[in-house]
Amino acid sequence: MKAIVTTVGQDQVGIIAGVSHYLSTAQINILDVSQTIMSGYFTMMMVEVPADQDFTKLAADLKDLGTQLGVEINIRNERLYQAMHQL
Repeated sequence: MKAIVTTVGQDQVGIIAGVSHYLSTAQINILDVSQTIMSGYFTMMMVEVPADQDFTKLAADLKDLGTQLGVEINIRNERLYQAMHQL
């Protein structure tokens, strides 16, 4: 299943390292990364989650990681974005 991870917060050292390390240990493949610094705020998107992954736990773990890193991390199923664009 493809998913979109967004990370938003004050730019600082270690955001990419922290998120990508967690995804690697959770066996989640990064298909694409785009990052932007907008007015000092860091944003990032990444995609791909194995079908057997517990999505609810993954979302909770990423939220906890965001708290540790001082950013907000959310993950959403790509189908949600597709459905929004079809309305």
